[in-house]
Amino acid sequence: MDLALVPPLMVSTGFLPTGSLLQSLIHICNEVCSTEKLPVLQARNISTMIRRIKLLTSLFEEIQESNGPLPPSSILCLTELFSVIRRAKFLIRDCKDGSFLWGLMQTELVSNQFYVLVKELGRALDILPLSLLKVTADIREQIELLHRQAKRVELCIDLKELERREELLVLMGSNSEKNKKNKGFIDLVKVKDILCSIGLRNTMDYEEETLKLEAEAHKQAGSGGLIVVSNIHNLTSLVSYCKSIIFIDDEFEKPSKEDLKVQSTPSNRYYDHSSSSQSLIPNVPDEFRCPISLDLMKDPVIVASGHTYDRNSIAQWINSGHQTCPKSGQKLIHMALIPNYALKSLMQQWCEENNVPQVQSSPSSSSDLERSNSKRDLYEHAVDHISVVKAAVDAVKLTAEFLVGKLATGSPDVQKQAAYELRLLAKTGMDNRRIIAEAGAIPFLVTLLRSHEPRIQENAVTALLNLSIYNNNKILIMAAGAIDSIVNVLESGNTMEARENAAAAIFSLSMIDDCKVTIGKRPRAIPALVGLLKEGTPAGKKDAAIALFNLAVYNANKVSVVFAGAVPLLIQLLMDDKAGITDDALAVLALLLGCSEGLEEIGKNRILVPILIDLLRFGSPKGKENSITLLLGLCKDGGKEVARRLLMNPRSIPSLQGLAADGSLKARRKADALLRLLNRCCFQSQNQIG
Repeated sequence: MDLALVPPLMVSTGFLPTGSLLQSLIHICNEVCSTEKLPVLQARNISTMIRRIKLLTSLFEEIQESNGPLPPSSILCLTELFSVIRRAKFLIRDCKDGSFLWGLMQTELVSNQFYVLVKELGRALDILPLSLLKVTADIREQIELLHRQAKRVELCIDLKELERREELLVLMGSNSEKNKKNKGFIDLVKVKDILCSIGLRNTMDYEEETLKLEAEAHKQAGSGGLIVVSNIHNLTSLVSYCKSIIFIDDEFEKPSKEDLKVQSTPSNRYYDHSSSSQSLIPNVPDEFRCPISLDLMKDPVIVASGHTYDRNSIAQWINSGHQTCPKSGQKLIHMALIPNYALKSLMQQWCEENNVPQVQSSPSSSSDLERSNSKRDLYEHAVDHISVVKAAVDAVKLTAEFLVGKLATGSPDVQKQAAYELRLLAKTGMDNRRIIAEAGAIPFLVTLLRSHEPRIQENAVTALLNLSIYNNNKILIMAAGAIDSIVNVLESGNTMEARENAAAAIFSLSMIDDCKVTIGKRPRAIPALVGLLKEGTPAGKKDAAIALFNLAVYNANKVSVVFAGAVPLLIQLLMDDKAGITDDALAVLALLLGCSEGLEEIGKNRILVPILIDLLRFGSPKGKENSITLLLGLCKDGGKEVARRLLMNPRSIPSLQGLAADGSLKARRKADALLRLLNRCCFQSQNQIG
């Protein structure tokens, strides 16, 4: 919502014709005045601006009806007014269609932009010769009044908006030391009231706000700086967290009254116990005791070996440099601590039945990584109080843990909604993806890939795709045995979207070299991608093509791609304009040229050479590079037959010469090499005839 981003109309020495200028002014004024459903934020500034523009519309219409010549100063004024109204239109549109939360945080800036526009409108009216224009006395009086008001206008900032913003910031920052001890977050009732007051009233509003914040973050990424983008991501996390908790009745099974209470005060039956006091608890079942401390576990977590420990004890073990399971001695392939919700539920039930006070894990149970993140968050909080980074990170943690709990113990409908929420949460920001994985979501999502319910499967595979963007999560997903289940979805998923996102997940995972090998060894993985290449939507075919490209980078996979029948399909897709994956198909074919089986299969096709010649002329820069790579490779290894076909085609030599002159450096070099090769073939043929 930066007015600086809306360029003013450039006034040249030659103005628009009077008729065109007036028509443009009337048209843009009608566009602004017909704006419907004005936003809650900046309501006064927007309505006042629209009222001013309506008055100007009457002026422009009367001038147009008079159909007389206009003095030069009036043309200059009208041109300046067009620039101001045009910028006002963009500003009102941004207030209406942009993020409400970000607009609330920027309320002074946006109000100042309206103020600047009104002052510019007043300066434009300074040079309007009203006395020389054929307008009625009523219109003249209205414009003179508008001019006077614009000259003495003052900055208008809605005090209610400032109050709402300050309340929200205070609530976000209320995760103080007292609340941290209880793992509480914020007063959701007050947050809901604030969000409702700016136009966020139902789940759809919250989802739209999340998308708007993501778009704003993308827009600000190039110019706003890291702190601004971080602020926006924090707001996104807040909206996601509040949506998950506030609308729990709509999205999950009906909770108890206790569940609806905000965790801002400690529960009477939850308090810290020392290990010595725990030792006094009689007859604690062995499975509820931590194998390290032998005490009743506070926060049971599963390590890579499958054994369960108390989070505090195993975190200290790992942080001291150990990389093995204390109980089995097995080396841990990853250091993620996955919450054991099933055991925790049994422990809570046992504690209630035996009147044993339930104990929350203390802040000291967090790992060194979490402590270092805490230091970083405090630093960021000091740099910029608006972001309240720690509160936003806690929001994501609470949301992720809440949703993973629903994945673990919920009904199918609850699991479907939880997977969907995780899918959205993992869509934004690397921190979100890391936190979701640390909450233990990956193993549960992998299990849901086998669901027969289409939406559960689709949400699970898409959530894994989004999580895999974070590199460390790729290792965790592979370690969780996900690849076979992802291939199953790719091969015979319940929906086409699930199959396509499975292909995209394979592409993402195969960014790591070891994963290329592992995936390539699965006998059904590459044929399933080729199947999607044949049956998928244009987006699905593109996902399949780029996944095949990534896998084919590893030489051993090239032969598998060829044997799976990819070559004829890829060549066919070169002629399919609707598919829109010409460049991707060319890139895969160019890679397959690197194995003898691929070269033989590509060389068999009789229609490829004419297609490549056309692509040399009309393809994209990358497409031209891959086309010339294919032609040069076929001529070198395919010999005289391919060269003869090239020489017989009247378009080939001009296309190659054009590429040699105007192509990229790589394309020019290869075009020169192919021209020399064709020249040599032509010379040899003439000698043989002679």
